[in-house]
Parts: sequence; structure tokens; C-alpha cells
Amino acid sequence: MSAAKTERLMNLLIMLLVQRHFVAKSRIREILYADASDDAFERMFDRDKEELRSIGVPIELGSIDAYFDDEPGYRIQPDEFALPEISLEPDEAAVVGLASRVWQHQRLARATTEAVRKLTASGADIDVTALEIAQPRLSADEPTFDVFFEAVIERREVRFDYWRTGQDAPSRRRLQPWGVTRYSGRWYVVGFDLDRADERIFRLSRVQGAVSKVGEPGAYEVPADLDAAAVARRLAPTPHRVRAVVLAQVGAATPLRRDAVSVETGVTGPDGSDGWDRLIIDRAGGGIADEICSFGPAVYVEAPPELRESVIERMAASVEGLAR
Repeated sequence: MSAAKTERLMNLLIMLLVQRHFVAKSRIREILYADASDDAFERMFDRDKEELRSIGVPIELGSIDAYFDDEPGYRIQPDEFALPEISLEPDEAAVVGLASRVWQHQRLARATTEAVRKLTASGADIDVTALEIAQPRLSADEPTFDVFFEAVIERREVRFDYWRTGQDAPSRRRLQPWGVTRYSGRWYVVGFDLDRADERIFRLSRVQGAVSKVGEPGAYEVPADLDAAAVARRLAPTPHRVRAVVLAQVGAATPLRRDAVSVETGVTGPDGSDGWDRLIIDRAGGGIADEICSFGPAVYVEAPPELRESVIERMAASVEGLAR
């Protein structure tokens, strides 16, 4: 699926989800398919509806005005789209939590903002709280994430310079990417290394410079039984263990709470109130500083000191970047 189509489907989902009433087909075309001809719009809209329905999105067809036989409209009822209450084992909940939070990627955040902006500008009566049922919380801020993500979707070879520990300079690599996954707090691309003729993983933070997509889309097939996360676990270096003590405001930092080996409630926090919990986190892997930063002032690091300093440095860098 192309990046443009992915964004169009996301915009259609958002548009039908945040509307308080049925949306006329003509309004949908005006906002999301303005550049398409009549025939092209009909084909694209029909395909997009069926594609969303095929993955379980309940698009409802109904009358815009109950008293008049006018143009039918479309909408998605948030209570029907939301998942029912389910019971998961702790390890299953962690996996589902990661998958559901990955959508806070910069590209999709921009798409959501743009869709809502267009709806607001058109005078639509929208309810943005409906987006909470599909609001992810794991950032994908690696500069190369976009191009690897697009290459996976398009099934196109990529070429990039990659630095490894012990090397004096980056080496050129050629890869048929199969998937992008997060493991031990870091992002990896998984694929077939054309120079080594075997499956390999590459940490995105070690990619140097720009990544180039080469060749035509659909140039290779991804293994049908691929489990990118399992490949990353098998091939990535063994992560070191991290033990941290953090304070989290009540109701905040759910992902950290899943990893907590103990939780002490009613703790006095840095703001002087007792609306905080103390979490003891013991887990394998790095990246915890970035994760803590994503919760802003709702999380405070007590120990170890080097983790607190790392979080402070990241926060200061973010503030400095916004001030520029």
C-alpha cells in the first residue's frame, strides 16, 4: 500500500469517527478527494470503504435528515469502533500496548492534525474526543523511520550507510526491508541483506545520513510467516538490565506501570501533593529515558542518578529546540 493511500484511509477514518452526525458523500469528496474526477472518486471511495470494513471498521450508512429523502451519509460510531473489555495475560497486554501506541509516529500525527483542520475549516460539527480510542503513545522519532516504513510498504530495496561498534567508518549496506519493529527500547529494521545473503537487523539510530529507495515497488516478497519482533529478539545484542525508581501521577504512565515489579500508592510527589505512585521498574533494555520523557511532568525519576540526569538532558534539549 502506498504512503498516499495509507494517509487517505487514515483521513477517512478520522473524518467519519469525529463527526457527530452522518456525513454527506459530497462533503467527503470535497474534503478528501477534491482532486479526483467523478469516476475516480467513486472507485476510490468504494475501495477505501471496503478496505476499512475489511479490517473491522464499522462504517454506518444512514440518512442525514430523517424528514427528507436526501443524500445518504456515512459515519463511524465511536462506541462500536472501540474494543470491548478484554482480559489479557501480562505479556500479552505488553505486546498489545506496544502495537496500539506505535501510531504516534510523526507522519500520522500530521495526517490527523490536517484532517481535523480541514473539517473544522469546513464548519463540520466534530467531536475530537472520539480520537482517544485510537490515540497512540509511542514516538517513532528516528530520522530514518519514514523512509524505512515506506520501503516496507512498497517492498523496495534500500541503501544506506551503517555504523557498527568497532568500525572506523560506516559501511554501505543494501537491504530488502521486511518490517520495522521496536525491541529493548530501540527501533530496528528487519530484512534480507543483499550483501550477506541472509536475514539481518539494523538499528535505526546507527544509520548514517540519508536512506535511498532504489528499484521498482513490489520487487520482492516478504516471508509469509515473518515475525519481525521475533527476528529482532533473536538477532539483536543481549540487552542490559535497567532498574529504576520513578514517581508517576495517578492515572499516568500506563506503559511504565506494566513493567513495574512493585507500586507504592499515595506517595508525595515533587509538586507536594500525594497524588503520586512510586514504581520500581526492572527490565531488560535501554530507551527508558526516552520513554520517560514522553510522559512529561507526569513522571519524575528518583533513581538511579544517571537516569535522572539523562532525562533532564533530553528535556532541556527539547525545550531548547522549541525555543529556536
